[in-house]
Amino acid sequence: MENLKFTKNHEWVRVEGDKAVIGISDYAQHAMGDVVFVELPEVDASFKQDEGIATIESVKAVSDVYAPISGKVIEVNEKLEDEPALINEDAYGEGWVYAVEIENVSELDNLMSNSEYEEFIKK
Repeated sequence: MENLKFTKNHEWVRVEGDKAVIGISDYAQHAMGDVVFVELPEVDASFKQDEGIATIESVKAVSDVYAPISGKVIEVNEKLEDEPALINEDAYGEGWVYAVEIENVSELDNLMSNSEYEEFIKK
């Protein structure tokens, strides 16, 4: 958890070399309820920070996933197509959504640390 960065929209980012793995926070998945469908982004699609990139449908609502940093999608979690509940079961592990090749590493400075995010969700 300490190596993750978070957005105010409840996405998380884990940097692994020059790629970033992205998903939604445990707080977000809990608020959404049971996830029943995930619309994944296209591999090779490029997105700018804060652009809508994916959609997660739960029993309560349909929610957009926003790009926490700019980059090109290099991988998607295809397991979510058949097992969308992985987001509920393991939001920071098997429930990741997609990975990007980082375009601008300085954008990570715009994100919250784990402790800052914990304070943010208490408000």
